[in-house]
Amino acid sequence: MITKSSTKDLALSSNERLFLKGNSIFKPKKYNNLKPKGLKIYTFHAGFKKKLKDLLIIIFDKTVNSKIVYSKTSMPSAPIIWDLKNNKGTVKALIVNSGNANAHTGKKGIDTIDKYTNYLSNFIGCKKNEILVSSTGVIGELFDPSLIINQIPKIKSLKPNYLLDAAKAIMTTDTYPKISVKKVVINKKIFKIYGIAKGSGMIKPNMGTMLSYIFLEPKISKTILNKLLMNNLESTFNSISIDSDTSTSDTLALFSLNKIDINFKNKKNFQKLNNSLYELMYDLSLKVVKDGEGISKLIKVNILMSKSIKQAKNIAFSIINSPLVKTALSGQDANWGRVIAAIGKSEEKINQNKIKILFGKYLVCEKGARYPDIKISKINDYMKNKIIEITVILQNGNVNHTFFGNDLTYEYIRINADYRS
Repeated sequence: MITKSSTKDLALSSNERLFLKGNSIFKPKKYNNLKPKGLKIYTFHAGFKKKLKDLLIIIFDKTVNSKIVYSKTSMPSAPIIWDLKNNKGTVKALIVNSGNANAHTGKKGIDTIDKYTNYLSNFIGCKKNEILVSSTGVIGELFDPSLIINQIPKIKSLKPNYLLDAAKAIMTTDTYPKISVKKVVINKKIFKIYGIAKGSGMIKPNMGTMLSYIFLEPKISKTILNKLLMNNLESTFNSISIDSDTSTSDTLALFSLNKIDINFKNKKNFQKLNNSLYELMYDLSLKVVKDGEGISKLIKVNILMSKSIKQAKNIAFSIINSPLVKTALSGQDANWGRVIAAIGKSEEKINQNKIKILFGKYLVCEKGARYPDIKISKINDYMKNKIIEITVILQNGNVNHTFFGNDLTYEYIRINADYRS
């Protein structure tokens, strides 16, 4: 028997973190909202959660090119399985529900998607394989497709929503919507690129964040979209971690809206767009990690003079994901020994006598031992900051890379202990 999903009874997937004081220390002061051209946004309270919007449907004016990357998890959700089987990079509509991940639901989960995509394709007159689907929320629960199907006819009588409404509709334990908008000028032609993301827990992307959708107004081929995405993925969404857990639902999509013609085979034009997209993806990924569940501090880890990006990532994530490092920073304890231990845990071949570690601008160790002139009182004052920067100089190569994470607090435990209660 299929129920409407017990996620309706969940406290935190109902966005109650939104109303808890002190949980949004990095919440943006303002949002650069807009009403998009080339697509129409519709949001609904479908019943996946007990309050607030929980369903997003985007209808593109015309079919558009897209490039999408999904979680590399070996336990992908039904939407990822369905998308990979059906969609080939041409999209007319996007459906996203929050509050139920439709993950580990077997054939019935796929059948659910078939039912609501069949209905939407008939309703708007497109092919079923021109629809993309995503879901986020609790794993292992089926939901009745009528939750989505019943909302679709309402599109005829609704006025389209704004981009900020779309960002709010895909939230689960997020405390604020993630939205980014950039104006780009190429050859005196002005256009926008903009995107939304959701993510707060179960974040260590292995392709992109939990859910993120980015829209580019120019006409762009699938080949160039792919190049743009691959150029910027590793240095943005794949360089953050909140709790080291990769989601079953991770999806990152770029869409070309065909609103303006620009020659992106021209290297100069391509590079301008590439740089702007990097800034937008960086902004969205940073908004995700700044909204980490229970966060009280943002951790910035610089790995300098590494022999490879792979080595830098292994070491950085070993530091960022270490419960001992995260709790020390939460307690404002400059316990650099925990950073040393985390580096060793990565099992990377490095010479510990060459390593230097700094907290902020303060050197804490070098030459295989504590720095003899360590500034304990100044470092203790530095640890009171909301953003803590740790720099590890390996002296092992010429690759530099920056990663972001957050601390581990009692609030994180409360949020996740109560998630299904």
